[in-house]
Amino acid sequence: MTHRHNHSHEEKSNIGLAFFLNLSFTVVELIGGVLTNSIAIISDAVHDFGDSLSLALAWYFQKLSKKGSTKQYSYGYKRFSLLGAIINSVVLVAGSIYILSEAIPRLFAPEKTNAEGMFLLAILGVIINGIAVLRTRKATSINERVVSLHLLEDMLGWTAVLIGSAVMYFTGWTRIDPILSLLVACFVLFNVFKNIRQTLPILLQGTPADIDGERIVAKLKGLTDIAAVHDLHIWSLDEAYNVLTIHIVLNEALPTDKLVDLKKKIRSMLKEEKIQHATIEFETRNEECDFEDCL
Repeated sequence: MTHRHNHSHEEKSNIGLAFFLNLSFTVVELIGGVLTNSIAIISDAVHDFGDSLSLALAWYFQKLSKKGSTKQYSYGYKRFSLLGAIINSVVLVAGSIYILSEAIPRLFAPEKTNAEGMFLLAILGVIINGIAVLRTRKATSINERVVSLHLLEDMLGWTAVLIGSAVMYFTGWTRIDPILSLLVACFVLFNVFKNIRQTLPILLQGTPADIDGERIVAKLKGLTDIAAVHDLHIWSLDEAYNVLTIHIVLNEALPTDKLVDLKKKIRSMLKEEKIQHATIEFETRNEECDFEDCL
């Protein structure tokens, strides 16, 4: 329990650090982008401003997701971390589209930039974003992984600016500026859609990919007192906290103390299958299921 609490506190601390680093550096790069006339830096400044807003939301939702059950949200607030991940993903997509719209015209009409100023800003950008990436690289929640993607994308962007400014300084080839912007935008879009593919099944209450429902059924049917199982539903609240409901048909009616022992055995078995919360309903062979979705 202490380990989970420490990890939760560390996640919030990492996201908070990412937010403050991102917001402070956004101001620096916006000024620097205008002074150097670099589309890569200006685009990244606008992108980072959106990142800062979404990181603030991610920080808030990550804290909110740790609240327990309430009258309004009986399962607690775990799903709110997913909301933060989705908002972050939307911001990343919008920022990437903006970069594409600004960079493509410059491929055909390149503009002169201040390579020396870009180089100095890029060094600062790599250092600041690199520190934040190191703090979030061991992310476990989807929310924190999307935040880590923000930071990794920013660090790659500044690495690209660093390389591009050096190329421009020595060769005078200004098209490298929009080309690198396009490459980073494509990389970000690819990873965002990969994260969205992981998030949507959770929101749509799909069975978690790492849980085998058929194996659970087989293990339960292997218990002496169980004749059959049906109406099995498995979903996840936040990728880490899995929930199951099931109807279990008994071979014969059991006294209360025997049912308690059987339920303990079932819950222990389900915990081995990564189920944190289970609702179990017992039925006898001659009992009809009252629910329309009983299978």
